[in-house]
Amino acid sequence: MSYKVNYTAKARKDLKNLPPAVAKRIILSINSIRDDPYTHAKKIKGAKRHPLYTHRVGDYRAIMDITEDRLLIMVMETRHRSKIYRKY
Repeated sequence: MSYKVNYTAKARKDLKNLPPAVAKRIILSINSIRDDPYTHAKKIKGAKRHPLYTHRVGDYRAIMDITEDRLLIMVMETRHRSKIYRKY
């Protein structure tokens, strides 16, 4: 079954601040993993809450929360790899 993808307000703001070509590539990449997100996402080791996952798109990363029982991928944040891991 296919997962539904939602973006938080923070993730939408991050995508707006990226170059349009990069933002489009990130959105297309996230939509392409909807059938099996766990094979394309890596668990963040230091997450304080329940497990968060990162999805790599070139030099950019998307931080995601994958909810199995609701088949939902919640994109929390998208940024360059040099800045995104500072909170996690």
